[in-house]
Amino acid sequence: MLVAGAGDGFDVYAGLPLALALRAAGKEVQLANLSFSDLFGLSLDAWVDHDVAATRPGTAVWGDYVPERTLARWLAVHDLPDTVYAFPLTGVQPLRAACRTLLEQLGGVDAVVPVDGGTDILMRGDEHGLGTPEEDMASLAAVSGPDEVPVRLVACLGFGVDSCHGVNHSLVLDNLAALDREGGCLGTFSLPRHSEEGRAYLDAVEHAQRGHAGPPEHRPGFRPAAVRGDFGDVRFTERTRNSELFINPLMTQYFCVDAPALAGRNLYLDRIENTALMRRTARSSRNSATISPTHGHRAHTPTDAPASHISVKPPHRARELPTLMIFTQVPHRGDVSPCVYAFSPQLPSPSAPSQYCPPRRPRPPSTRPR
Repeated sequence: MLVAGAGDGFDVYAGLPLALALRAAGKEVQLANLSFSDLFGLSLDAWVDHDVAATRPGTAVWGDYVPERTLARWLAVHDLPDTVYAFPLTGVQPLRAACRTLLEQLGGVDAVVPVDGGTDILMRGDEHGLGTPEEDMASLAAVSGPDEVPVRLVACLGFGVDSCHGVNHSLVLDNLAALDREGGCLGTFSLPRHSEEGRAYLDAVEHAQRGHAGPPEHRPGFRPAAVRGDFGDVRFTERTRNSELFINPLMTQYFCVDAPALAGRNLYLDRIENTALMRRTARSSRNSATISPTHGHRAHTPTDAPASHISVKPPHRARELPTLMIFTQVPHRGDVSPCVYAFSPQLPSPSAPSQYCPPRRPRPPSTRPR
């Protein structure tokens, strides 16, 4: 089996618990990643073939940002197979060819599982916000192509992570429901902190944060915070200092879907099918709102109904999705006011205050050492 990070450079870490569980079940599993690293600085002996590199604990790479080698070093410390394959950032055609080449080098596999450390891979293209879909869509298109692999799945870990990139998670749920109606949604399972896989995942992320020389914004944080049981507006790196986060237990749930079914519902994979460069994929992804006049631009619907629990307002128009909001009316905890906490879509203007969320009281100066 091949478990591969689909998008962000640390997505391969979201696939680590899956790989460990499969190995414990007696399966042979290889790890790979769509890499943000400067792979073209690798020596020739690190390349398995064109556009496929094998990173190991001692692999020399230009630059400080090398999640694949960092993970390989953690695997070596725990006496696990310590090769993490890496694909450079390319368009769909070279990436698909590289995937086929790796599968041939491995002697064939029974299943390929791209893993997204978020949920924007589930967006179909007509949503108000797509997140950061370029790499995810390239991976989805590449994997949905080689039909010689019997099982092709997509797994997502980190529901809610992409809200900072404009993703409306009520639309994510709508897309999952539509996949379920078509038989393409395969269910969910959790990553408990006290499981073997949960403990290993937290240890691997801590190892990466401790030993990785890259800048803070490249370190995984949202998902491990949720696995640890953190909740709400939690600060874990310098990158999140000026952000308002919503760490929550749903980030520890894997959502699994059939890759060909997911690709079949996507409205713009055909536009990126013949791309050779990632920037061409990115351009098509960013322009996907103009796919077809028959597909409306799914946006949020403001709701004015008071609520004290999860509330979904019916849509006003056929292509308008319900707005899922979580309201709380619990006593104040510290400086947190009762407000809409989670999966409502972003407001039309970043400066427009929410009519449902009272302004937060100023925080007292932190006593923690900086």
